[in-house]
Amino acid sequence: MRATVGDQLVQHGRVVGQHDKVGEIVEVLGEKGNPPYRVRFEDGHEGVCSPGPDTEIRHKDTTPG
Repeated sequence: MRATVGDQLVQHGRVVGQHDKVGEIVEVLGEKGNPPYRVRFEDGHEGVCSPGPDTEIRHKDTTPG
């Protein structure tokens, strides 16, 4: 799993009715885009995450427009 600053980290809900938790990667702490990542979530909380199998990286759009 590789990411860059500005990508979204999505932690999928683990049980029925639990919403996904979405945050923006504000710092990549690993080498060459690898975890851990410093993430700022929608509620303003910021933390360091090492994503597990229930996590997805959504890369920011790099298409000029």
